Amino acid sequence: MDNFDAYVGLDVHKDTIAVAFAEGERSGEVCSLGSIPNETTAINRMVKKLAVRFEAISFAYEAGPCGYGLHRHLIGLGHVCDVVAPSRTPVQPGKRRMKNDTIDALNLARLHRAGELTYIWTPDATHEAMQDLVKARRISSHQVRKARQRISCFLLKHGRRYERKKWGHRHRVWLADLQFGHVATQFALQSYLNEEEQAVDRRAQIDGQIENLMSDWVLAPIVRELTALRGLDIVIAAAVVAEVGDFARFENPRRLMSYFGLVPGEFSSGSSIRPRGDHAP
Repeated sequence: MDNFDAYVGLDVHKDTIAVAFAEGERSGEVCSLGSIPNETTAINRMVKKLAVRFEAISFAYEAGPCGYGLHRHLIGLGHVCDVVAPSRTPVQPGKRRMKNDTIDALNLARLHRAGELTYIWTPDATHEAMQDLVKARRISSHQVRKARQRISCFLLKHGRRYERKKWGHRHRVWLADLQFGHVATQFALQSYLNEEEQAVDRRAQIDGQIENLMSDWVLAPIVRELTALRGLDIVIAAAVVAEVGDFARFENPRRLMSYFGLVPGEFSSGSSIRPRGDHAP
């Protein structure tokens, strides 16, 4: 691990950031700088204040819903910044847990200096944008399934059955020709069909965007190589690459399979045996 003059822990929230630093020497001071607004101006002012006292500074904060904007901003200012895996932050056994923003920032600074934190791979802005698009695609697929499930349950309730392959052209023609005795029932079916059609259109639009934006993505060659595998089209391959990121960050195939949770694991005590997948950081 590189040596720095100061290791800064940031406890990041939507509106505020608690800041603490640990001096580079092992026995150096660990001090809280209080809380600042989560705004660019306040962050720049905090960085300048630290830069007056320390030359080489390394920042760290836990991954969370605020994303990686702070990471990129601090990198852009010329400093080192690592994003921490929260689930792997060490907790001293047997010690009562005291938790507030100031204490969390102090602990991050102390552990960051000791090299006891687990850091995650951070995507660039383009990769994060593709992750957002892939997530939107996953949500749209879920909406398609839910809309089709509602239609199937509705038809089952009214005793209408279709025995052939569903959701093809013939099935849609059959659905369009269905007639019910009451106008309210007919209107309800049409509303469900409209919902399903809109969900399918949204998914198709996102699929088109994924293909159109592929040329601007540095990992696009990996996506195209994965499509050589049987059953993987460009959309599914893009989803895999968006989730995994840089495959080179895994030391061997076992680490990659562990990331997916496909390496067998076990959590057993006495006669209780619970198999599970083993996840790598």
